[in-house]
Amino acid sequence: MAKYVLVSDNTLMYGYRDFPLLDFLPCAPVHSIPSSIYNFLKGPPFPALPDGSPKYAPYSTRKLEASLLTRFPQKDIFVAHNDYLEKAIKDDTEVIGVSTMDPLGLGPTTMSYYVLFGGDLYAWVKKEWETLIARINSARKGKKAKLLIGGPGVLEFTQMREELDKEGIDYAFMGEADDIAPELFQQIAEGNIDSNLFYKGYTTYDEKFRRVYQKDEKIISRSLSGKLYPKLEEIPTIVNPAVKGMIEVMRGCGIGCDFCEVTLRPLRYYTDDMIKKEIDINLRLGGISHVWVHSDDIWGYKHDNFFRPNEDALEHLFKLIMETPGVTGTNPTHGRISIPSAYPELLSKLTKIMKAGPDNWIGIQTGLETGSERLAKKHMPNKTMPLKIGPDGTWEEIVWQGIYNETKYYWRSAFTLQVGQPEETDEDNWDTVAMINRLSYSKIDDGRDFEFTVTPLQNIPMGRITSKKFSLDLLTESQLAVYYASYRHLARMASRRGYDEGSGNFFVRAGTGSIISFGGMMMMKVVENIAKKKGVNISKVKNYGLENRKEFTSISSLARA
Repeated sequence: MAKYVLVSDNTLMYGYRDFPLLDFLPCAPVHSIPSSIYNFLKGPPFPALPDGSPKYAPYSTRKLEASLLTRFPQKDIFVAHNDYLEKAIKDDTEVIGVSTMDPLGLGPTTMSYYVLFGGDLYAWVKKEWETLIARINSARKGKKAKLLIGGPGVLEFTQMREELDKEGIDYAFMGEADDIAPELFQQIAEGNIDSNLFYKGYTTYDEKFRRVYQKDEKIISRSLSGKLYPKLEEIPTIVNPAVKGMIEVMRGCGIGCDFCEVTLRPLRYYTDDMIKKEIDINLRLGGISHVWVHSDDIWGYKHDNFFRPNEDALEHLFKLIMETPGVTGTNPTHGRISIPSAYPELLSKLTKIMKAGPDNWIGIQTGLETGSERLAKKHMPNKTMPLKIGPDGTWEEIVWQGIYNETKYYWRSAFTLQVGQPEETDEDNWDTVAMINRLSYSKIDDGRDFEFTVTPLQNIPMGRITSKKFSLDLLTESQLAVYYASYRHLARMASRRGYDEGSGNFFVRAGTGSIISFGGMMMMKVVENIAKKKGVNISKVKNYGLENRKEFTSISSLARA
């Protein structure tokens, strides 16, 4: 069999009924979601091919596969379907590479459930990870294969370092590795890590967001004396289909929020040829006609120095995608709210290109972070660019106008909020409650409700996680008010949309819709009961910001910087 076997975190190998936000299901604590419900909602695994490889694999795994294939022959590389893992690991296997997102259950969404429900810090995502690693270790027992993990989840092992030893993991790699993965795998197999290429240790950040280097024999990163990131021409395109038909169009962000490590990475924009190749792979080999366009902020695609969107480049990008024979739809993964707010004409043009409408909503994930104007100015001043808080309206007005335009043109933001930001006050949190309530009860001119979801996350800045014991005691009364306001809105959305979204036959959709709608209401009630026990005035939360509220109308005259 192959020298190098690649495996994906099991939670990344399911479709979750194609229901928006249900991908976060594994973040829930094991004790709160029965296994029968969990297994039904995650749906069947992605299919396996006759040779035991998956038809689809997470984009990160496909990138690693493509990187290794730039140096080694196909026979040396094998991506294993989770159901055929044991058959893939043989005596001649040298390295098993596992890509992971949230292995220890310390991600922001997972921790938001921990602080709500308390109890053991044991989410489904951690349970699935432990099961996978146990199977790998059993399969490689008595063999020479080394176990290497990579991906964003490696960050969690810097917080809980003992887990690397406990789980029998030989090495963990942090950082982008597109250009050096072949050397990494070969050197791990040979037991000789070249210090000119790799640093035995990792990068973290202090409280002022300055790089700090920590030595560690098991955690490997790029050499500190060399380049820290691959150049565009060193990033290979995928050679086999990715989950959800995902492609990448850029790396880096540049917005400069002080809680995010991604902003420190250099901007690199894929060429048209690279984009076409990845679409072709997903279409031709995977039969996936919908294109998920990944970036850290799609509105930053080839933007100028003042964060104005490059409208021509964005129109060209989505025309390139939609005019590809066989493509039926597309959506970006991430984008800030200020561009839909300030550029309704651009949103209208993209809507036509992407064929959005009542039966084809364009989903996009957006970091709203807070309803507090003070915190928005302090931690993410560029997130409103090219608009400016003050001259172009309040933070709430900018957000309101953005959702108004998105709803009008059939876009739907999945907002995330941060609870527990540095220097956060109770007043900041009540400002967030007020914003959620006002947005939740807003409508556009034709009477349609604003379309958006909002999920509160426990604030853990990327790159500077510190050890904490997660429990309800971490949440103040005002923070719980934010959680409750958020879940009230999610319950409203679930009741409206639970039966419209998702995939499968009528009975599967009905079952999923019933669980989603009922689950949304039950989740709201659970949070309500928790909040009551902590002394939160539920009536105050329900009405906060709605009495004597300022009635917004379309403010498309917002200035452009």
